[in-house]
Amino acid sequence: MSLLEVKNLKKSFGDNVVLKDISFNVEKGEVLSIIGPSGSGKSTLLRCITDLESEDSGEINFDGTFGLVFQNFNLFPHHSVMKNIANAPIRVQKRNKDEVYAHARYLLKKMGLEDKEDFYPSELSGGQQQRVSIARALCMNPDILFFDEPTSALDPELTGEILQVIKDLAAENMTMVIVTHEMNFARNVSDKIIFMDGGVIVEQGAPEEVFSSDNKRMKEFLGKFYE
Repeated sequence: MSLLEVKNLKKSFGDNVVLKDISFNVEKGEVLSIIGPSGSGKSTLLRCITDLESEDSGEINFDGTFGLVFQNFNLFPHHSVMKNIANAPIRVQKRNKDEVYAHARYLLKKMGLEDKEDFYPSELSGGQQQRVSIARALCMNPDILFFDEPTSALDPELTGEILQVIKDLAAENMTMVIVTHEMNFARNVSDKIIFMDGGVIVEQGAPEEVFSSDNKRMKEFLGKFYE
């Protein structure tokens, strides 16, 4: 059985149909990138899968834990880096505080932030804040990690930092679903790519299949990116 199965998912906001009969699956250790123009339903799809939105119909089958990395970091400004990372594992998962703090310090070192545990978000760069948010998600020991446009709030120099972190996680066989506008990154890091437009999946498959598709809409979209 797949780690995540989405079947015939539909979602509307009033008269606006955002997701129209979406189906796909994600296997353990797989990296799936979801690409497409703004307004195509990518982020809404992620929000339905992670229970931030309720779907109108369809099935989401996922037996495990997940972490979610937002595009705007969503760190608590009044909490230190350590508290941002450790709060949920201690309070929600009821894990031992010393064990959680040790895990958090391991993750901070992995993110190149071992000297930042007592800093507050306002004292960090955007790239550092996003690395903290990734460490926070990983500290929950997720079976699958979701990224909602993790570099959209960053300038190009900092974008490279975060993409490298995600590439390193992919090399460790972390199961990930990534909504992204970074086409070259998606092509290089993904096992599978979904191209969405107008609330439907237009193309899905291996990167070489999707990026060489003869689909007119797919070619238009990629043409704009590579102009």
